[in-house]
Amino acid sequence: MRQGVAMADGRELLRARFGMDVPGAEVPDAIAGLLDRRVVRRYTDQAVPDPLLDALLAAAQSAPAKSDLQQYSVVVMRDRARIRQVADWIKTMDWIATAPVFLVWCGDMRRGQRLCDLHGMPHANNNLDTFLNTAVDCALAMGQFMAAADAVGLGTCPISYVRSHIERVSPLLRLPSGVYPVAGLTVGWPAFRRPVSMRLPPSVVVHRERYDDTALADAVGAYDERRRARDPVAAGSLKNNDVYPSREGVGWSENVARQLSVPERFGFAAYLKTKGFDLA
Repeated sequence: MRQGVAMADGRELLRARFGMDVPGAEVPDAIAGLLDRRVVRRYTDQAVPDPLLDALLAAAQSAPAKSDLQQYSVVVMRDRARIRQVADWIKTMDWIATAPVFLVWCGDMRRGQRLCDLHGMPHANNNLDTFLNTAVDCALAMGQFMAAADAVGLGTCPISYVRSHIERVSPLLRLPSGVYPVAGLTVGWPAFRRPVSMRLPPSVVVHRERYDDTALADAVGAYDERRRARDPVAAGSLKNNDVYPSREGVGWSENVARQLSVPERFGFAAYLKTKGFDLA
């Protein structure tokens, strides 16, 4: 349980997360903190002690890894000037510079290549499946780090935008061939706790026995209304205002469509090829 925070009962946690009752769900105390998880984007000046950070990183390394290959690495950044440089590149997330720790989680094929070389064997798996495995291994470890950090009262926020500036981030971190950034992660003591983010209803995300999205339109429409009532999409949060006109009343689903209708990071595959990934 998160230190110093009294947990609400399970029904309240579920209602806060989904904006609705979730009949039949029971919330053991052991997972209540996961339901109460929220992103943190403002941090105090208090440092994160090295022994605590090392323990959290050890917890991350305890995550499952495909075939025990452990195909990821983490670059720990504490230098405020270097962290600010990343924030300046991203521009829209100046709060990154307030984090005492910035972690860059990386998919890592290089280590496996070096192990094959050390044992005089060819590395015969430079392909799309290996790329996916490195990304999944990395994401699992990062997720476990976030859960561990939240449990001790720290706050975190993933930053996918490091991939939008990959041509700068990679040289800054001296990432060699076979290694690429998956996401950044700010880490620090929260200056305040944001409300939990409302999520799609389980009926949309959880499928029983087979995939079925026949009720998607109605379920998402109701979800849009619940989110609009609690936290309307602000004009400044609308995606791609240079493509679509800004207007009042845009719901979550339309804002998602606004974002997904315009290509993002279309140079990512080309970048990966320069890093030695075949992707075939």
